[in-house]
Amino acid sequence: MKARVTVTLKSGVLDPQGKAIEGALRSLGVDGVASVRQGKVFDVEIDGADKAKAEALLKEAADKLLANTVIENYRVEVLG
Repeated sequence: MKARVTVTLKSGVLDPQGKAIEGALRSLGVDGVASVRQGKVFDVEIDGADKAKAEALLKEAADKLLANTVIENYRVEVLG
């Protein structure tokens, strides 16, 4: 079973990498970009077919390792 964990900074947390990307896009002539926030995506393959178990496993992994829950939010998607 495939799943995806998307980790993003919480709103209000300073994102210097996003600001750097925003500035680079402007210097490259990419118009219309109001702001950029960066994040991380983890594509994970899980053994088994129980979606509820897979989601619980990935939430545990995100809480313990994949995300710093003090400054980051995460979203778990079980893709099937």
